[in-house]
Amino acid sequence: MKINLLSCDAQRPDRRAISKCIAEFSSSSDEALSNELTDILLEGDAVVIEMKDKNSGSALRAFRKLDLDYEIIE
Repeated sequence: MKINLLSCDAQRPDRRAISKCIAEFSSSSDEALSNELTDILLEGDAVVIEMKDKNSGSALRAFRKLDLDYEIIE
């Protein structure tokens, strides 16, 4: 499943939690890449990640908890 992370609406976004979430649920992301993707997302650009299908429900709940806006691509 591909997810397009659009933006973060949190007043004070938790970079570490967002990065950890991306690293945990992405099928092709390591810690360094997830940190870079977090920086890109918080600067205002959208980020596309490929997710592991078995964790999709947990990932979507985690993204909502972090106030991340997303759309499911496929």
